[in-house]
Amino acid sequence: MSSPGASMFTNFTKLCKGLALVLVVGHVLVHFVPATVTTIPFGWNLITSGYFELSVYGVVFSTVSLLFMGKFLEPVWGSKEFLKFIFVVNFLTYLCVFVTAIALYYITRLEIYLYMPFAGFHGVLAGLLVGIKQIIPDQEVLLVKIKAKWLPSIMLVLSVASSFFTLNSAAYLPTLIFGTYMGWLYLRYLQRRPETKLRGDPSDDFAFSTFFPEFLRPVIEPIASIFHRMLCGRSNATSEDHGYTTSGAPLPGSDSAEASRRRERGARALEERLATERLVPPRNKDELQSDALDSV
Repeated sequence: MSSPGASMFTNFTKLCKGLALVLVVGHVLVHFVPATVTTIPFGWNLITSGYFELSVYGVVFSTVSLLFMGKFLEPVWGSKEFLKFIFVVNFLTYLCVFVTAIALYYITRLEIYLYMPFAGFHGVLAGLLVGIKQIIPDQEVLLVKIKAKWLPSIMLVLSVASSFFTLNSAAYLPTLIFGTYMGWLYLRYLQRRPETKLRGDPSDDFAFSTFFPEFLRPVIEPIASIFHRMLCGRSNATSEDHGYTTSGAPLPGSDSAEASRRRERGARALEERLATERLVPPRNKDELQSDALDSV
C-alpha cells in the first residue's frame, strides 16, 4: 500500500505526461535555436509560443503545475476537452498578446515591444486555475487554506504587484491576464456541455464579477453585463428556445442547477481520487480510478 505523500506525486495522466514532455523538448529547442521565439506574429507563433519556456525555472514550474492541475481537471472534462481547452486558450492568449505588443509599438514607437520575446505556458496555467475555480470553488487548497475560487484572483494580484518591482513584467503580465480571461471566456461561453447539448456555464457563481471582492461587484457587474449581452445574447435565446428558462426563472437542469451538478462532479472526482490514492494498492489503482471516472 502506497503512502499518501508518495501517491501525490504519482498517477499523473498520460496526456499530461505527454504535454510535459512537449514543454521540456520546447525548452531544449529554444536553448539551441533561440530564433524559435519571436514577437513577429507569424501564424505558427500564435500556436507554438506557449509551448516554449525560456528558462529552466519556467519549464520546471510549468511542468509540475500542469501535472497536478491535470490530475483534477482531465478526469472531469475528459482528455479531448482538456486538450482542446489548452489549444484554444493558448492560441487566443498569444493572439491578444501579439496584438497588444504591436499596438504598443505603434503608440509609443518603442521597438522593445516589437522584439520582446513572448513565450511560456503560464497563460494556459492561468486558464487552468480558472477551471479549478469552476469545478471545486469551495475546496480549500492544502497548506495555505485558501478556497480554490480565489486562486486566479490572488495570482493576478500578486503578478500585478510584482510587476512594479521587476524590469521584464511586460514579458509575463499580459500573458497571465489574457490567459485568465480567455480561460474564463472559454468555460463561460464555449465549452460544450454534453449533458444539456448547450455551451458554457452561465451560472451566477461563475460570473466575471466573482473574480472580485464583494464590495467591488456592484461596479464590475454593469460593465461585465455589456460584454455578456454581446457574447451570450444568442446563447440565452437558444437556451430559452430549448426550454431551459421560462420567464427568466431557471428550470431544473439549467444554469444554477447545472453548475451545482458540475461542482458536485468535480468534488466527487477529487474525493474519489484522494480516497483511491490513500487506500488502493498500486497494482489495483488504475482499474479503480477508471471505474471512478466512469461514474462521473
